[in-house]
Amino acid sequence: MTLTIDNSTAANGLLSHDDFRAALQDAIKGREAKNASFSTAWAEGKLERQHFARWAENHYHYVGPFADYLGYIYGNTPDHYTDAKDFLLQNMYEEELADIRHTDLLIRFGEACGTSRERIEDPENMNAVTRGLQAWCYAISMREHFVVATAALVVGLESQVPSIYKKQIVPLRETYRFSEDEIEFFDLHITSDEVHGERGYQIVLNHADTPELQQRCLQMVRWGAEMRFAYTKELYETYVAPTL
Repeated sequence: MTLTIDNSTAANGLLSHDDFRAALQDAIKGREAKNASFSTAWAEGKLERQHFARWAENHYHYVGPFADYLGYIYGNTPDHYTDAKDFLLQNMYEEELADIRHTDLLIRFGEACGTSRERIEDPENMNAVTRGLQAWCYAISMREHFVVATAALVVGLESQVPSIYKKQIVPLRETYRFSEDEIEFFDLHITSDEVHGERGYQIVLNHADTPELQQRCLQMVRWGAEMRFAYTKELYETYVAPTL
């Protein structure tokens, strides 16, 4: 695999943990999904329940396979990286087995918006950009070095969730008048993904131990943020803009 390397970084060796973390955070800046048009309309109270239903029908096919993505990364992680493997297993467990499956909470929200489990689970109801995001997640988790895949999926994508949902959960309560049971999906992820995001950062900081790996991680975090921004923006263009 050919990596794109910053020559000054390669010549000077590894970035320090502090500089590398700052670079990872900078790779997301300006590409945050919380600032995409669908998120902005959501936070400003401009959406209707039909728009949330379309969001649920798409979001299911992005986050529904998340344990699958993590499983591929787990399989590519050498046994002696026990901290990384433990994190991946715990994350998969929380997605699929702990208390209630996260996708069931998502479906509950979608049903409150007027769609059905059958429509949410039907891949015909996601748009092309969502299909692209799902395919990208599968490709990265299967093909990349485990630390690069962790950077892409956990740092670039999952670590953004608390900032997105903190912006959205207040209007869900106060403007759109959903019940606490109906929005449990969002409340749960504000808490759990803060933990997941930080642990993902630590794995990347500790195990991206060459300049090449550091640069590949930065590239994938940037691409991951761009993918999630494009996905969120397309939800607005496909489902909201035509109704205005």
